Amino acid sequence: MTGSRRIARCIVDGTTNEGVLEDETFVFDGRRMPIASVRFCAPCQPTKIIGVGRNYADHAAEMNNPLPAQPLLFFKPPSALNYHDGDVPYPPQSRQVDYEGELGVVIGRRCKGVSREEAPDVILGYTICNDFTARDLQRSDGQWARAKGFDGFAPIGPCIVTGIDPSTLRVRTYLNKERRQDAPTSSLIFDVPTLVAYISAAFTLEPGDVISTGTPAGVAPVKPGDVVEVAIEGIGVLRNRIVAAR
Repeated sequence: MTGSRRIARCIVDGTTNEGVLEDETFVFDGRRMPIASVRFCAPCQPTKIIGVGRNYADHAAEMNNPLPAQPLLFFKPPSALNYHDGDVPYPPQSRQVDYEGELGVVIGRRCKGVSREEAPDVILGYTICNDFTARDLQRSDGQWARAKGFDGFAPIGPCIVTGIDPSTLRVRTYLNKERRQDAPTSSLIFDVPTLVAYISAAFTLEPGDVISTGTPAGVAPVKPGDVVEVAIEGIGVLRNRIVAAR
């Protein structure tokens, strides 16, 4: 991780600040604050969150779905954005909400029609996403907008890490401290450069936009009171608690 930075956005004294994480401190505007004394925000402000479905063969198999011939895309609205240690409301419309731990790609500059070879030049860095999904509504609706798009269903964080190789990481998800997902990103059907090229061929990507690259096998339902942690080596841990919707 030579030359890498851990970019974060945190609330200090009621104000949102952008800085970097160094050891156990948040560094911003020449100040240092212990991480325990700040509140994390999402590390970027995306105009769109682009999800990729069925991008691990084992997950497609566990859902009894065929492998996609090309990336299967969906959107989460900005209103779904959540953050490290943020509560995830369990929507009353659903009877089955699943976690989906994923590697996230954060775009660094406005781009369109990017080639695979150019992809690293437009990527700011990498983060962790949890693609919460109302599975019963995904099945009944026939398209995924509602199932994937509830408020709070897109936790991202805790930081954006630059200068790492997205093909050599490992995604692990824990439900109430029990490991449920564990897979290398080398198992992605469509790798990060392929996704950036495919997506940017369709529409313009803006700074801060996030591509959530897909989840491995091991998804399972959650209930209010559960805590889900997604850990990716080199990035950190994204933790969220499920709460009953008010």
